[in-house]
Amino acid sequence: MDFQAGILQDGSPMESLEKQLICPICLEMFSKPVVILPCQHNLCRKCANDVFQAANPYWQSRGSVISGGRFRCPSCRHEVLLDRHGVYGLQRNLLVENIIDIYKQECSSRPLKKGEHPMCKEHEDERINIYCVTCEVPTCSMCKVFGAHKDCEVAPLQTVFQGQKTELNNCISMLVAGNDRIQTIISQLEDSCRSTEENSEAAKRELCARFDALAAVLEEKKSELLERITHEQGDKTSFVQGLICRYKEQLEKSSRLVETAIQAMEETGGAAFLMVRPPNLPPSPPVPTIVEASKGGRLEKIEHGYENMDAFSVSLEHLAEAVRALDFDSAEEDEEYFDGEEEEAEE
Repeated sequence: MDFQAGILQDGSPMESLEKQLICPICLEMFSKPVVILPCQHNLCRKCANDVFQAANPYWQSRGSVISGGRFRCPSCRHEVLLDRHGVYGLQRNLLVENIIDIYKQECSSRPLKKGEHPMCKEHEDERINIYCVTCEVPTCSMCKVFGAHKDCEVAPLQTVFQGQKTELNNCISMLVAGNDRIQTIISQLEDSCRSTEENSEAAKRELCARFDALAAVLEEKKSELLERITHEQGDKTSFVQGLICRYKEQLEKSSRLVETAIQAMEETGGAAFLMVRPPNLPPSPPVPTIVEASKGGRLEKIEHGYENMDAFSVSLEHLAEAVRALDFDSAEEDEEYFDGEEEEAEE
């Protein structure tokens, strides 16, 4: 029997394997012991014996005086010769029997197909038809009468089935309703998350706008104060530059008078002495002019600390403290503000 070829022909390996394990006589899965014929086909020994008995009606038992018999393989019609032992002389196919055991074990661990009735593992021919209340497992009648559940309390399987199915249906309804509520809460939380993000972005934009406006006011005030300092600086420097020019003119006149005085001092004659005149100056007696000049000029002077600009110092500590103390309006202040607006509206 070629198992591999049969498995490859079918899409499901287990279904294909099951087809290979079907007896051609009873059309059921091989029941142990399984015998292998000389043509390499397999039969249940019981089915092989039925075929042999039908083909050899006079062969009664292994103790019969008849020396043997023959029958044809139902699969290939090959003639099978048997000795006095009959089908009991055929070799058992232990490989197929092991495959059957593995297949049944695998099937017992798989979930049942829809509409398929489960069978008892302890009593393979018994269907599961009662429910053990004590052990909380379904079982068969044989287990209750002779098996592990003979001392347990049992109930009709259909009654327990209907009760638990009704309870399960109610639980499903409650779970579905709970899931709907959870989904609603999730949607609300998602909406809240989106609103939080949008409101946060709006608050950030508003805060940036207010700080930009405050920065613009500070920049405008700074420009105004700088302009005032610049204007004061121009006035003072212009005044001082004017004084410097006048003092330079006086210095130049004084220098010429000194030269004239020195020249006059060099004269030995009285007439020559009195005739000395300062250059580039109005004609006048030199001595009185020099004497008057020696008394010092009467030009204007600047006061002490004239160059000081301390009057234009601005204290920003209070403003800096106010900026550091800036914070968001509290909810209580907002409530008081709105309460005040409502009272004004009522009045």
